[in-house]
Formats: sequence, C-alpha cells, structure tokens
Amino acid sequence: MPKAGIIYNDIKPVACRVAMELKEKLRDAGWDVCMATGVGGILGYSRPDSPIRRTPIEGLASPGFDEEMAFAIVLGGDGTVLAAFRQVAPCGIPLLAVNTGHMGFLTEVYLNQLTQALERAMAGDYEVEERAMLLVQVWRDSAISWEALCLNEMVIHREPLTSMCHFEIQVGNHAPVDIAADGVIVSTPTGSTAYSLSAGGPVVAPGVPVLQLVPICPHSLASRALVFADTEPVSILPATPNQMVMVVDGNAGCYVLPDDRLHIERSRYSARFIRVQPPEFFRILREKLGWGLPHIAKPTSVELP
Repeated sequence: MPKAGIIYNDIKPVACRVAMELKEKLRDAGWDVCMATGVGGILGYSRPDSPIRRTPIEGLASPGFDEEMAFAIVLGGDGTVLAAFRQVAPCGIPLLAVNTGHMGFLTEVYLNQLTQALERAMAGDYEVEERAMLLVQVWRDSAISWEALCLNEMVIHREPLTSMCHFEIQVGNHAPVDIAADGVIVSTPTGSTAYSLSAGGPVVAPGVPVLQLVPICPHSLASRALVFADTEPVSILPATPNQMVMVVDGNAGCYVLPDDRLHIERSRYSARFIRVQPPEFFRILREKLGWGLPHIAKPTSVELP
C-alpha cells in the first residue's frame, strides 16, 4: 500500500478542515496516510532560565514519516512550509506545498488547484525541485549545544537595548573579517527573498550554488552583502561581551554566549519541492514581490493658470 503524509497548521481552521478531507480522499484511493502538525518542526526558543537542549536533526520526523513515504502535502503559509521541511528533509520526502496563508511565496498551489494537484501527485506526474538547506550549529565548550536545519536563513543579532555588536567571521579558509553591525544573516538562495532582501541583500535564483552573508545595519560603508560558493562553511564568533540571539527561519532559535561559536554550512539534506508546473522563479517574483512590473506612465504636463 503506498504511503503519503499530511502536515498542516493546526491553528488555522481551513488547514485543519482540508487536512481531514485530504485524509479521506487518499484513504479512499487506497493510500496509507500519516498526519502531523507543523509544530513538530518548530524548535522553539530557549530562555535564559532554561538550559539549551540539543534536538537532533534526524529526530524531528513524526511517526510514520520515513523513506517509504512517496510524498507529503503541507497545508499552511510559508512558516508551516519551513517547519515541514525541517521534519521531512532528512527522509528525502518531497513536499507539495498548498497555500492557506498570506504570502505563500514557497507554496506551489492554492486551495482551488488542490484536487488536480493531488491527482498528479498520486500518479507521480510531477517534477522535484531541490533547494539547498543550511546546517546551523552552536558550539559551546567543544560540544554542539544546539543545531537545526534551515531553508531560508540564519540570523544572529543583538538583544534589545544593547549596543552594536562585533562579529569575527571566517568564510572557508579565507582570512577572517570583523564586522560591526546589529546582526548578521547567512542565507540560502531561497532565503534571498526573505529577511536578506529586506536587509539589502541581492535576489539569487534558486539554482545558483551560492550562499550569502548580509550584515544588518552595519556601521561601515564597506560592510555589504557578500555572495560566495556554498561549498565553503562559515564560522562566526561573537566578539562582544553581550549575550546575543540566534534565529533560524524565523521560528526557532537560541541564545548565543560570548564564548560560543557558530558553524554554518550547506546541509547534505535538501528541500524537495513537488512542482506540478515548470518552476518559474521570475513569475513568482513578479506576482509576490512586484519585480519587473511595467512602469506607470507619468501624467502629461499641464499648464498652470
């Protein structure tokens, strides 16, 4: 019996309703169905009064989500998609992302297209687009104290009401550099249209094998976004006496102490998107972010009375 999965945002009534309907459709068609909420992929935030507990990357998959699963459907917005890939990427499960949220930049279809997309998924009539993910680790006292997968970006930044921070950063075997800024973003091409874009970084097409480093509010005209090969790992030392905060994909994070070290590299796991139509990145940029829209003609000049 073939097996499929459903991951949904359980705080959205429409996602819950559609998840139940999908479950019945798949079972009626002879599929074994496993269900999970996106909460399983949200690692949460540590607190100063709560010790950091390492959650192994391979331990986030929900029961039944394994290499035997043909595909999974995720119902939600971009945040649910990001969390879902953290759950399924180590198993290599391709995801069909259905938008029940607001922006839906990472989703493939809307609810009114779901029936046709489901039929194609069950028939195996689709392409798989692989996107790079990051492995993010916090090292403390020569041991990993926290780690996570991320599809968009890793951000380390100062806490509120603290001064500007200094970061000692080394990319690959290149000479380390010192950056004074409110924070630093390390982004995948997928994440180049997220926080990195808002911080002034370039848009990178998904298939380009690069990562980018973007300072947040740098205190130098020379500290600008850097694009480099994704084969080179990044090491970040917080060269400041203040505690900092690290956030991964906007929904998981931990505190970073002055003696900690961050290690970021391209993960051996990839996000596998189900595409029922040929991927068209520029169309998505146009529809979601307004890139490349035609200029509006200026009004003709009129003579003042």
